[in-house]
Amino acid sequence: MQKHVFHVISSGKQSLVEAKQIIANIHPYIDAFHLREKQRTARELWEWTQTLGKVGLTREKLIINDRADVALAAGAVGIQTAYHSLPAPVMRHLAPSLLLGVSVHSVEEAKAAEAAGANYVLFGHVFASASKPGQAGRGLAALREVVESVSIPVIALGGITPENTVEILATGCTGIAVLSAVMQAKEPVLSVQQFQQAISQVRTSPRHVWPTAKTEGSH
Repeated sequence: MQKHVFHVISSGKQSLVEAKQIIANIHPYIDAFHLREKQRTARELWEWTQTLGKVGLTREKLIINDRADVALAAGAVGIQTAYHSLPAPVMRHLAPSLLLGVSVHSVEEAKAAEAAGANYVLFGHVFASASKPGQAGRGLAALREVVESVSIPVIALGGITPENTVEILATGCTGIAVLSAVMQAKEPVLSVQQFQQAISQVRTSPRHVWPTAKTEGSH
């Protein structure tokens, strides 16, 4: 059976010292870490990548949000883009060696991202989330529809807990991504272990397998 993946996203609310301590403890239990620090400069982001690397986070698990320059300089495996980022085709041209992820909110956006060369999409938010206060989640049916509309992996985001992980992964999505549930948890290691325990209970394979690295001939 193919494995579902577990991604963690930085909070944008913590210092490097705080984030470093968390990553040092949780990196063995996660498949990818998204460095999403919109307020930081390119130099600061690069310094974060160097520090996190020293506490055990490998380049194969590092995804940089928005900044292709930082991703390339740090040797990250991928880059995650959103509505404010350079368009996906431009990003693909700039960084052809990186996995390209695109944040999407609908079937139409997911299809467009795949057509533009994305290797995966991040769909959210599935459930109401602390990071999106006052906004209702798009729901499991919408997630399933996105999963079935594209031929690339879909990572689910938003309001995900160990308790609802199994039903989320039952949609066929490739994995889950969480932010505050780990990075702002009182016990981050316990939190990631609870998520991994939930993932281990899933008895179906993801519809599409997470790419371990960009390969020749892929999108």
